[in-house]
Amino acid sequence: MADQKDDDEDIAEELAFERLSAAGADADVASNFLRAKTEVLRKQLHQLHLSHFREWLYTSAEIVLGLVILLIFVGIASAVWSAAHDNGLVIESFSVPADMTSRGLTGEVVAARLLDKLSALQARTVSSRAASSYANDWGKDIKVQIPETGVSIGQLDSYLRGWLGNETHISGELYRDAAGNLILTARVGSDAGPVFAGKQADLDQLLQKAAESVYLRTQPYRYAVYLSSQNVNDQSKADAVYRRLAANSSLNERAWAYIGISNIYKTRNQHDESIRVLHKALALRPNFAMALLNLSQEEANLQHDEESYEWSLKLVKALKSGDASDMDPRSAALTARAAQAANAGSVGDFQEQLRLDAEGENLPDAGNQLENLREVDVVAYAFLHDGPGVHGAISDNPLSTDKNVILNRTAVMLGAYFQLGRWSDALAVADALEVMAADLGQAGISFEERFIRPLAAAAMAMKGDIHDANSRIEHTPPDCDLCARARARIDMVQHRWGAAAYWLAMVSQRSPSIPFADTDWGMMLLQKGDAAGAIEKFRSANRKGPHFADALEGWGEALMAQNRSDLALTKFEQANRYAPHWGRLHWKWGEALLYSGNKDAAKKQLAIAAGLYLMPAERAAVAKDTAAAR
Repeated sequence: MADQKDDDEDIAEELAFERLSAAGADADVASNFLRAKTEVLRKQLHQLHLSHFREWLYTSAEIVLGLVILLIFVGIASAVWSAAHDNGLVIESFSVPADMTSRGLTGEVVAARLLDKLSALQARTVSSRAASSYANDWGKDIKVQIPETGVSIGQLDSYLRGWLGNETHISGELYRDAAGNLILTARVGSDAGPVFAGKQADLDQLLQKAAESVYLRTQPYRYAVYLSSQNVNDQSKADAVYRRLAANSSLNERAWAYIGISNIYKTRNQHDESIRVLHKALALRPNFAMALLNLSQEEANLQHDEESYEWSLKLVKALKSGDASDMDPRSAALTARAAQAANAGSVGDFQEQLRLDAEGENLPDAGNQLENLREVDVVAYAFLHDGPGVHGAISDNPLSTDKNVILNRTAVMLGAYFQLGRWSDALAVADALEVMAADLGQAGISFEERFIRPLAAAAMAMKGDIHDANSRIEHTPPDCDLCARARARIDMVQHRWGAAAYWLAMVSQRSPSIPFADTDWGMMLLQKGDAAGAIEKFRSANRKGPHFADALEGWGEALMAQNRSDLALTKFEQANRYAPHWGRLHWKWGEALLYSGNKDAAKKQLAIAAGLYLMPAERAAVAKDTAAAR
């Protein structure tokens, strides 16, 4: 209605102005009329602006008030949520004698020193298990609670956490008995804690014992891992903790306890028991990634190639399906890359293994797994017959004084020197490893008989020391694939073809996915003079490992033995895709070209071979063929 009234007034004024104009009104009168009209309009416009400003101001105030209320609500909700999900560890101020307080050893100081001990225990506990998977995890959330007076935000937060959360509270007291000895007690919640007694000078040891007692009661699995790392030769205390968890815990805790028990069996050289316990873990959780990983590693340690490969394939599948939620995320990511890389290496695809290793090496480290990936690189380059690649991979490893790291790197060098045909170097490294394995006690027995001994024996045979080679290989276990292949190589040196075929047939039959035994068998038949039989074995190896260069190169050499150098060229070209820096491959490729009458191409391949790693006899042969190609 107000708007209608304003419109009516405007129309009346316009009619009045028109009448004045029609009546020939004086110009001054008209001008005064217009000025009055303009002033009215200006006041109306001012009023309109004030009205809009007031509306904007009221709206803004309402928005700000709403935001403040929302922020308060979010803050309260966040505090409540944080309190409800708090699993931290709170160490309350200890009760201490007055004379010690006067010297600065207050209750807060004792609590802080206990915190330092607990933090140190955690730092020395290395596990692939995710902290969030523990039934009672306080992770890195350890703090000393200092008493406050009055009501504060800090106290309100503390009340919320005590009411809604699951904090673990540690309390205790330090006092003197009648004889003047210090008595220290640390309680977890309302549970009475053990009592530790000692002299004034023993206070640090008392705090260490109290911290270990708290660690055992609040984090039993972690405490068992810590115990295992502190005394490798005596695992009885850790074993007892694991077995209590396996008998009286949740399904998840029991499964992880079996992981710990299996590791203890492994240190005792009881690998069958270790595998049996890992199967118990899988019975609880069929896709338990950690159990699958350890099974693959145990079978690899026993040189059961096919079984190790099969478990590793299952591990990759489990990791992809997300069944590693209770593994440390960094460890799970590295484990996935390492398992994929190992699977590639198991079928002879060493370029893919290096690629996957490189992906893993770009990830954050966890449990020193990057060291393991770098060690695998050394062996992968050796299988590619790339001498400079081997030494480059060795150089990539930082210096270390850790005895386990040094042991593993030395073992890697034995495998690499053996693959490169550096027999004297391999034997020198094997001698050093024998000493290291002896220092491992029971844990080193399987390592010596299933890894060091077969490689050392075969290297001896290649150097012509047949008697010692036979003596050294004699007592290796027949279920060890590496041992059986070493036996075959020793028999090949002696031209005992039937015996060599026996061992290789055994390994080939029980490893239907692995190409190495068939490749060795093909090389044995080629050396025997049976080119057709060799081709069949190389073809079988190629089916198992399509990217394994050795099978393709051997196939090419067998074709040359049948005077089919033209066909051999194709096999050498294929092998070059997967082992481009192999000196022998380029030598034989050049030789096949030379036999085919293509001297220019032959010189090119022989020149490439001359710039790559070759054994002395091969280098002499390359020089001879190069002279013939001129």
